Amino acid sequence: MGRLLDGRYRVEGRIAAGGMATVYRAVDTRLDRVLALKVMHPSLAVDEAFVDRFIREAKSVARLSHPNVVGVFDQGTDGTYVYLAMEYVAGCTLRDVLRERGALQPRAALDILEPILAALGAAHRAGLVHRDMKPENVLIGDDGRVKVADFGLVRAVDTHTTASTGSVLGTVSYLAPEQMEHGTADARVDVYACGVVLYEMLTGGKPHTGGSAAQILYSHLHDDVTPPSELVPGLASELDELVVAATARAPEQRPQDAVALLARARSARTRLTDAQLDLVPPQAKEPSDDDERTDVIPRPAGVQLALPVEDQAELNRTSVLEVPPADAAPADGRTTRLRPPPAAPADGRVRRRRTATIVAAVLLVLGLGTGVWYINVGQFTRVPAVLDMSQTEAQQALHDAGLRIKVERGFSANVRRGHVMATEPETGLRIRGNGTVTLVVSRGPEKVTVPDLAGTPLADARRKLRDLGLVPGTETRAFSDEVAKGSVIRTDPAAGSTRRPDTAVALTVSRGAPADVPNVVGSAREDAAAALRQAGFRVQFADQPVFAPQDKDAVARQSPGAGTTLGKGDTVTLTLSKGPEMVTVPDVGGKNTADATKALTDLGFEVTVDKPFLFPQDKVASQSVAAGDKAPKGSTITIRLKGAL
Repeated sequence: MGRLLDGRYRVEGRIAAGGMATVYRAVDTRLDRVLALKVMHPSLAVDEAFVDRFIREAKSVARLSHPNVVGVFDQGTDGTYVYLAMEYVAGCTLRDVLRERGALQPRAALDILEPILAALGAAHRAGLVHRDMKPENVLIGDDGRVKVADFGLVRAVDTHTTASTGSVLGTVSYLAPEQMEHGTADARVDVYACGVVLYEMLTGGKPHTGGSAAQILYSHLHDDVTPPSELVPGLASELDELVVAATARAPEQRPQDAVALLARARSARTRLTDAQLDLVPPQAKEPSDDDERTDVIPRPAGVQLALPVEDQAELNRTSVLEVPPADAAPADGRTTRLRPPPAAPADGRVRRRRTATIVAAVLLVLGLGTGVWYINVGQFTRVPAVLDMSQTEAQQALHDAGLRIKVERGFSANVRRGHVMATEPETGLRIRGNGTVTLVVSRGPEKVTVPDLAGTPLADARRKLRDLGLVPGTETRAFSDEVAKGSVIRTDPAAGSTRRPDTAVALTVSRGAPADVPNVVGSAREDAAAALRQAGFRVQFADQPVFAPQDKDAVARQSPGAGTTLGKGDTVTLTLSKGPEMVTVPDVGGKNTADATKALTDLGFEVTVDKPFLFPQDKVASQSVAAGDKAPKGSTITIRLKGAL
């Protein structure tokens, strides 16, 4: 923590640790922005081939530009540290959501699945395969955006689709059968993993389970995924079909890539009713994180499998996972497949019975001793050292220790805002295993000096206030000849004032130098645009012209209107004229004044009445535009009344 990596990235806190790398929250001191640093474990960084692939694959992913893919900004090395600088997404992972809520409603599951498939579809169409899709690699931002992260195992489809190196990378619960059996990986392995993720969102559990990695792998190879409706009564058949199609054991029976699966998902959604989409599933048991880490476990021979650490012993003492590389074949010419663990020899049963008797006696003695130990020592633990950790890190440490958490806040001139300044009980003291630890989190100094933000762009001003513990308050706009548009003119309280943390600071933001909008109605398009630009305004034209008295392609109206004061650089919208709308004039001869006037005004004409000087009658004798002729809408038509003489 606090290290300046590569002379640029200041590490501020740990976000997560995986089998191949640790992810940190950091600040790019050059661009002054928060980002995520993924730093490869030093034990892997000494492998030049692994580092070369890490760098090569990072460059491939950096070419992806998609709103649902976590962006890669930079890659580099600093001594023994090999890192990626990536977009920082404030929020949680899909695993966090599933842990908290269990199974999701179908609407929520599809809302998450579709952006995942959109991101993977962009990768597939660019010739890249993720190969490690799982809930841990799906980030859900505080703003609701869904992003796919950790393309660390990505592979170009057109270059290396077979694991000729004798290694299978991925996470056991989401590996496709062909990855385990043949080492092949194309876009359909991501489709398979997405099918498993969808199953997990709908049911709250994984489709393939077992007491060991070998049993899970065997189930992937030999058991079809059951329709999720068997666990969630009332689940729509369209969702069953979607899961079954995506998780077909034969890759040729799956959608060819994420784009094809996305089309199926959207089609299935359109066929579901609101009641089916909002079905409340039973809440599933909280899943374990232990089998979700992506690790590379060395094997003496055959395959290297990315499996949980606790399964290393299982892999090292059984042969069921010893699969030769894809380009190798058994001597008898048959295809090698994963097999269930072989049965123990018959004479082993006798030895096991004798051993079981001895073990039972030992366990009885140990059990009595364990009970005494638990009463006096075992039910207690010690408060972990969390001082000066960020609140998030401290809460995670206490959660991992099985302790409950209460958060209070206080002022501190020495501990950074948002970091732990004290605990109750204190660090190192004994506490009951399920007891509560109170974290006292720093609010920063008791008094904060309002910074001088004059001339600072608004976004930067807000960030600086938050970093100091102040709150960006009301924003008002004002004209300024000195301060650039969008930058702060002044603050209230003024710069240099001292306030308590969390005090709101009002910002007055520049609208730019003032200028009056000229009148361009009736001007030709080019002339009007030139006049406005010369006055310092931007110009945009409305999509649709309108009928108006002005000539065709002249300006019919402008917004804001002439004489309005705006800031230079503001936009004025112009609507062009289609010319006057021509309307056929009706015959109103012989009608009374009221009926004739209504007939003409209903069509958009103005009406004037010409009455004879002597003895006028309320009956139209003639009209200024003959019946059947066309006149511009809005023009004036005169009707003349009959006289007695």
